[in-house]
Amino acid sequence: MRLWLNESERRPDPAPARADARKAVLVGTLAWLVALVVSLVFRTPLEAAGLGWLLWAAVTGLVLGVIGLVSVQVIRRRAARQEAGSAG
Repeated sequence: MRLWLNESERRPDPAPARADARKAVLVGTLAWLVALVVSLVFRTPLEAAGLGWLLWAAVTGLVLGVIGLVSVQVIRRRAARQEAGSAG
């Protein structure tokens, strides 16, 4: 087994896969929303067990998810603008 190929033996790199990051970030954000609702419903038992911090962890995850959604949308719009500028 060889670990190194000469440049002439290399195949071309495949094209990058196009993926929609919004779906992944949205699913994660929705999971944090569910965790927030559950932690609000069971707030008293969680605090009695010393797990009251789970509420704030869910809030933090939800806020970061919203920030992620905004970031992904901004990146997509910039990329679309650049493609439109290149094509026109």
